[in-house]
Amino acid sequence: MKPTQTSEALVHGGAETAGFFQPVIAGLSQRPRTLPCKFFYDERGAQLFQQICDLTEYYITRAELQILRLQSADIADKLGERIELIGLGTGAGTKTRILLEELREPVVYIPIDISREQLENSTARFRALFPSLTILPICADYLESFELPLPRPPSSRSIVYFPGSTIGNFGPDNTDRFLCRLAELTGPDGGLLIGVDLQKDPAVIERAYNDAAGVTAAFNLNLLARANRELGADFVTQKWRHQAIYNSVQGRIEMYLISTTAQQVQIGNHQFHFDQDERILTEYSYKHSVDGFKLLAGQAGFSFQHLWTDNERLFGLFYFTVAN
Repeated sequence: MKPTQTSEALVHGGAETAGFFQPVIAGLSQRPRTLPCKFFYDERGAQLFQQICDLTEYYITRAELQILRLQSADIADKLGERIELIGLGTGAGTKTRILLEELREPVVYIPIDISREQLENSTARFRALFPSLTILPICADYLESFELPLPRPPSSRSIVYFPGSTIGNFGPDNTDRFLCRLAELTGPDGGLLIGVDLQKDPAVIERAYNDAAGVTAAFNLNLLARANRELGADFVTQKWRHQAIYNSVQGRIEMYLISTTAQQVQIGNHQFHFDQDERILTEYSYKHSVDGFKLLAGQAGFSFQHLWTDNERLFGLFYFTVAN
């Protein structure tokens, strides 16, 4: 994660050339079959996810927004003044706006997102809302190597803001590696403000991923539609259905696309046979205990400072500093 010279124009960190074809072929060629969840967020996927965030069943966004609205002044006090804020996958920026409005003289905001259109739209909106704030957007997959822009105005410290519950998409080993990268990114005296979906009644979790309106199903199925649009695949989406189940042993939601019939799918020169009821894994979403996540972050070089939760303790916003 080395710096690179740039202006305030959109920086392309490799998201558009990272490749969709090879990960799809590799994922469908293995057992169990998989499709990487990072490819959910094309233009259509981003729109559907915004709809998911408004659903009654999807408590995650509602709980996180409650925390920010009630605790943003305390959060800003903990983060300090004249900071550099690095936002990972901040999407439309609804949560980030609440935070920025409360921060004391923030100097730089660096949003990093894989969705180019959403990034451009949110950047234009934020530049109008915060005209004195330097905003340096990067279109990149933050799971891969990316470069921070230079020059940047001097700030008191760097804070990585990772909202939502995306950290749950990592298994334990990958969580550790990713958090280590974030500790390196923030540098000495840096901090991490990160959203974590907490363990709770499995029925509450399963409803959030199996909404009655079928928006999450459409979001999941859009992966196949995207493969059709961009790769010339011939998935018949009507022959697939969505399923999300909670694995209580692993403490995670598992999201699948299930073939409703025996079928063949062609992608380029590759042909795949699917049996009836065969599954494609599209996402894991781990739910963490408070002590368990503190331990994970501590192993990656972070020192726990504070935890804010919603009134029902469904969701946690953790604040860590880099351990000296």
